[in-house]
Amino acid sequence: MNYEVLKDAEEFYFEGNPVGVLVIHGFTGTTQSMRFLGERFAEAGFTVVGPRLTGHGTAPEDMEQASYEDWIKDVERGLNKLKETCTDIFVCGLSMGGTLTLYLAENHKEIKGIMPVNAAIYMPEMIENYEVLSKEETRFVDGIGSDIKLEGIQELAYSKTPVKSMSDIILLSRLVRDNLSKITAPALIFKSTEDHVVPPDNSHQIFEAISSVGKEIVELENSYHVATLDTDKELIAERSIQFINARI
Repeated sequence: MNYEVLKDAEEFYFEGNPVGVLVIHGFTGTTQSMRFLGERFAEAGFTVVGPRLTGHGTAPEDMEQASYEDWIKDVERGLNKLKETCTDIFVCGLSMGGTLTLYLAENHKEIKGIMPVNAAIYMPEMIENYEVLSKEETRFVDGIGSDIKLEGIQELAYSKTPVKSMSDIILLSRLVRDNLSKITAPALIFKSTEDHVVPPDNSHQIFEAISSVGKEIVELENSYHVATLDTDKELIAERSIQFINARI
């Protein structure tokens, strides 16, 4: 079945200078959550790619058919698109987008720097829930989108999560967690102090496990999980642009 892509969930591309930034959205979310950052990076002169992960931005039934291998291919494709015109490449991702950011840094030493935002590497509650749900006939559970402190802001995300897809983010997280020591790229790690989706301790685990010489955690005290749409989105943009400019 062909599913239509929702408005504001489309992949985006902004042509700029030879500095490329790949921006990756999260699990059950869309490119809408990363568009503000993408636009700010474009205003700074960078070339920006915001891929739509397979099965996202359409319907939960579509996501159910996708695998974490598909999502890896999506971000690899985005990276290759940037390589066509860019000499320096950076990656920024939210939540599972942060997980995929870490995956790319583990496997592509040419990446100049990473900016994961509330990246997921270990979610015990989701693992526990999946173990129970996978034994039942349940196909969908309530969605996890729009964990935003700022009132009146809505994330474009699924209202229900496919149970099958939970296994994919769990497998991806484990794969990435087991290889964190391979990361040597400079890292600017953004962490919301209050996050109702990914335990904030994930960011500390990432910080401790990666082998990067230049690494820093930036605490976001006024945002929940979807920090790229929340009160601190400007701070994320400013600090990320400074981080990139210092390395080119």
